[in-house]
Amino acid sequence: MENTDQKTIRWGIIGCGDVTEVKSGPAYQQTEGFEIVAVMRRNAEKAADYARRHNIAKHYSDADELIADAEVDAVYIATPPDSHKLYALKVAEAGKPCCIEKPLAPSYEDSLAVYEAFEKKKLPLFVAYYRRNLPRFWKVKEWLENNAIGEVRHVRWFLSKPPSEVDLSGEHNWRTDAKVAPGGYFDDLASHGLDLFAYLLGDYKEVFGISLNQQGLYSAKDAITGTWRHQNGVTGEGTWNFGCDRREDIVEIFGSKGKISFAIFEEEDIVLQNQDGETREFIEHPKHVQEHHVASMKEDLFGGEKHPSTGKTALHTSWVMDKILGNI
Repeated sequence: MENTDQKTIRWGIIGCGDVTEVKSGPAYQQTEGFEIVAVMRRNAEKAADYARRHNIAKHYSDADELIADAEVDAVYIATPPDSHKLYALKVAEAGKPCCIEKPLAPSYEDSLAVYEAFEKKKLPLFVAYYRRNLPRFWKVKEWLENNAIGEVRHVRWFLSKPPSEVDLSGEHNWRTDAKVAPGGYFDDLASHGLDLFAYLLGDYKEVFGISLNQQGLYSAKDAITGTWRHQNGVTGEGTWNFGCDRREDIVEIFGSKGKISFAIFEEEDIVLQNQDGETREFIEHPKHVQEHHVASMKEDLFGGEKHPSTGKTALHTSWVMDKILGNI
């Protein structure tokens, strides 16, 4: 990586859309040792507007120009998943560290190609499964590691939501376009939880699933059910349905001496029930939700503690997703 003798890693962002406005972009700017020096968006006016509003020196409408910029040391890819592989392979070829929005790619095959490109050059590759770096889930991990529910037996997650106005209108939405996200909202949402379970409970060993389109509103899948076994013997199940009359988001981890309950997306109490009674804790997310994720990348890149969400861990999550969808 260029610029290794300096104390600042200069980032370029490909795809400065909504996710970078509050969730991630400011976290890069506010992390000591990181600086955003360039952004790219295919719409040149929007790229210029983003750069102006966030006080960023350079903006591009061509990703190749940003990747080739000698003043860009590392690249954050924040585009829809169908272009992750295209840009990631170019970043790897340029020899620069990279962070990619989740999922790593729309398929395990494409994810593997990205992972291997960075592995071949021994380049750092991170993926924005930032729940591995959120304090509320650190607390869940602490309870599990302290045997607060005894031996872990089973995890289950139910996530549902009604169709949105965009879904009902038939208007194009990349999140439900099978060419971009074959699993629809499952790709966008379930990936977060399935990745978190690997962090909390260990890698998956066996995975099975059923997936279909029940509503006929769009080309991607909208009803998915999965079952699995972690390598340590913990069993699991998940159901994700995007045509129900209500939004629900509940994870339950059952153990030999208790249960932990929490939501993946909703900011609600995490709840521990065991022989000592019920413990409820509300742990707020940071304003810029990727703050700890970005700080952990800085730590890793400067030779400190390793980041928990890497190309390798994200590749495993892609394998789990494709197994549930029946693609492999």
